[in-house]
Amino acid sequence: MNKIAGVIPSRWGSTRFPGKSLALISGKPMVQWVVERVKQAKRLDAVIVATDDQRIADCVQSLAIPDVQVAMTRADHPSGTDRIAEAVQSLEVDAVINVQGDEPLIDPSLIDELAEVIASNEWDMATAATPIVDEQQITDPSVVKALFNRHGQALYFSRSTIPHIREPEGFPMSGIYWRHIGIYAYRRDYLLKLVQEPVCDLENLEKLEQLRALDMGCRMKVIKTEDFGIGVDTPSDVAKAEALLAQL
Repeated sequence: MNKIAGVIPSRWGSTRFPGKSLALISGKPMVQWVVERVKQAKRLDAVIVATDDQRIADCVQSLAIPDVQVAMTRADHPSGTDRIAEAVQSLEVDAVINVQGDEPLIDPSLIDELAEVIASNEWDMATAATPIVDEQQITDPSVVKALFNRHGQALYFSRSTIPHIREPEGFPMSGIYWRHIGIYAYRRDYLLKLVQEPVCDLENLEKLEQLRALDMGCRMKVIKTEDFGIGVDTPSDVAKAEALLAQL
């Protein structure tokens, strides 16, 4: 049976929101919300917070949540993927799920679904996408669009509007555009190989690290989900997260 770890990368030095892992959301630090949601997933054998800052480590340890570990990592990692790779390189696990540290509303059932896919050994990676229903998001470069084939295998990700509809008259928007959700499952060996690869041209152009995996020929499954949650990227997002939590 596959052993799967859920790893939450949590760094201090966010450009737009330094220290956001400890930002209070409805009275609890954000990292606590994320850990508690991840702990609700049923398919994980370990939960690890990978951080570069002792303040975050101290906070997680003070929560005293059973079976949650802290891995101290280097401060100079270029991405959360690299941070996770350092955290798991000495662990005996078969697969890893990267749960973003700024997703306090991540759906535990989505984590379990990704775990199910990556445990099948049919895929190198898995991620998720949700239908775009707001037309403004179609042209918004901050909203990453996902393209995948009939089998759910990722074809491309872009900040541009893809696919382009040459003759839009009569085409319903429903089911055409998908927003990528930045949660990933990796086979452990593939993750360690991925972070050894240099940045490719497409990744450099779009500033999307998942394009490096596609450039390598990665077999990446895209799970369709209605869940999106909310990413807390700036201080103004805290109020949005609190409003959504109040609806639960």
